[in-house]
Amino acid sequence: MSHVPVLLREVIEGLAPKPDGLYVDGTFGAGGYTRGLLTAAPCRVIGIDRDPNALSAGQALEAEFSGRFRFAAGTFSQVETVLQDLGEATLDGFVLDIGVSSMQIDQAERGFSFQKSGPLDMRMSVDGPTAADAVNLLSEQELADIFYVYGEERRSRRAAKFIIDARGEAPITTTDRLAEVVQRAIGGKHSAIHPATRVFQALRIFINDELGELARALEAAERALVPGGRLVVVTFHSLEDRMVKSFLRSRSGQAGGGGSRHAPRVDAGPAASFELVTRRAVSAAPDELELNPRARSAKLRAAVRTSAPAWDDRIALSRNVIGLERLESAL
Repeated sequence: MSHVPVLLREVIEGLAPKPDGLYVDGTFGAGGYTRGLLTAAPCRVIGIDRDPNALSAGQALEAEFSGRFRFAAGTFSQVETVLQDLGEATLDGFVLDIGVSSMQIDQAERGFSFQKSGPLDMRMSVDGPTAADAVNLLSEQELADIFYVYGEERRSRRAAKFIIDARGEAPITTTDRLAEVVQRAIGGKHSAIHPATRVFQALRIFINDELGELARALEAAERALVPGGRLVVVTFHSLEDRMVKSFLRSRSGQAGGGGSRHAPRVDAGPAASFELVTRRAVSAAPDELELNPRARSAKLRAAVRTSAPAWDDRIALSRNVIGLERLESAL
């Protein structure tokens, strides 16, 4: 099955590509957004992806759109470094599609899904610890925290305890074994989703530092976009959407309210660095939902960069309870 980019029409509308503009597709994948941009206007695009499997699609587009497209291996939070390496300074648009792609899910050997038996990997790149390393080396408390924070799993402690008991018998190295252990722990006969869904989500987000990546990318976009440049982010989980929503509301001066006649706002803070394109997240239209069920949970938020300086304050990752350094040191 060919890859279908989610909310493609809305992404292109949000970026509003212009001739000779420079745009970055920070989650290149199979190049769906990139192709949409290149065909919508005679612009230039840089595609970034840390998945080595994206290289072949990137090379094909480089040949097809010679001089207008370049592919860079790396993480989207490194967008400023990529621009510097390619001799560019600023951006007219930046798009991110946060989360695992359908192509990655479909590859059993990548270990992202419990629908197919495969090694418990979950890495979007080929570097760093795997999900198997996490479930076999971290403590019960650390696993419970990961499941609760990144997966919002209410029975996180029970899931962690069952994993500790199971790995005491034999290491947990495959997706189906982990799913079976979690299913025994959580149950879920009357649930619409598989009981292991949130645990798998949590491990994937943790292993790939997805929230940290997103935070760094939002801050980088604020610095790299020219006045009038556009930021478009598509998310699939509430954790990522809340981060994007909070960032854009804050940077557009919408956070904290505007005061009242009884208590007028005194400290307005820094000048707004973004203007919201829409106040609410954009969801997929009915015609897309019929063709692409993956779009059901997708939310798009977009904003336009103002001429105000980038803010100095960093995005607080108050829920980032455990870092990958702890796991790396255990290997």
